[in-house]
Amino acid sequence: MDIRQVTDTAEKQRIARDILEGLKQWFEVDESREQYINDCAKQPFFAAFSDGEPAGFLCLKETGKDTVELAVMGVKKELHRCGAGRELFDAARSFAAQNGYSFMQVKTVKMGIYDDYDRTNRFYLGLGFKELEVLPLWDEANPCQVYIMYIG
Repeated sequence: MDIRQVTDTAEKQRIARDILEGLKQWFEVDESREQYINDCAKQPFFAAFSDGEPAGFLCLKETGKDTVELAVMGVKKELHRCGAGRELFDAARSFAAQNGYSFMQVKTVKMGIYDDYDRTNRFYLGLGFKELEVLPLWDEANPCQVYIMYIG
């Protein structure tokens, strides 16, 4: 897997669209998916390539002077559990530390609500994230689990 930071706005959006369109079971709301794609254009963006083709991406967003959020991440479904997600995260974590951030956070649906999101929760826990809190951020059916990690 070749991991690269992408800086070209159009390329970021093309990669994000390609990956997220194939992951509609996690990104099913059209408006939200489009928002992720648009937001990626102006944020630090890392892409995984397999045989020269996009295999996944990760986008960061500053949420505070010392904190960056793993804002959105996706890996082609057929490449899940092949290490691309971990490699993307490692590149993003290194970038965040080099740029002076002390913490990284990520939000997902609370464990125990949906099987697909339980796998996502286990992935983040496996990376070393710790549970911070659960917020009623989205709606009652989708409680928001906030994870945090010290990267300083």
